[in-house]
Amino acid sequence: MSTVKHCLDRKPKTIVSVPPHDKVVKALELMRDKRVRSILVLEDEKLVGIVSQGDCAIKVLLPGANAAETSIESVMTRKLITVKLEDTLESCMATMVKLHIRHLPVIDAGTVIGVVSIGDIVKEILSLQGNQIDFLETFIKGHEGN
Repeated sequence: MSTVKHCLDRKPKTIVSVPPHDKVVKALELMRDKRVRSILVLEDEKLVGIVSQGDCAIKVLLPGANAAETSIESVMTRKLITVKLEDTLESCMATMVKLHIRHLPVIDAGTVIGVVSIGDIVKEILSLQGNQIDFLETFIKGHEGN
């Protein structure tokens, strides 16, 4: 079983974040520029929320609010589900599926050290399955003559 640590080790170490008092337009610009679909909300280096493209679309754009005037804290998700480095990718995926979420902040010793997305987990699981298939093919080919 692969862990969150193994998955994070394969990703860039950058944490994309905004303070809660920034405006939604800033979050959207960061998501566009950094090519991510959610951003952590940090206040004094403490995780206080997460905001996604969906949050921005459903809570700001759809009702016709102005993204340049709406604060991130008014649309962010405050009730956070986080994971630890030793958690398995399978448990992360189960949590994401059960709760209909796509991003999990990773916490180590009380500090945010990254985010795993459903895409990260799927890529990691597919990579592991490919390695297992390669191993089995080699094993079978090595025993065909016996």
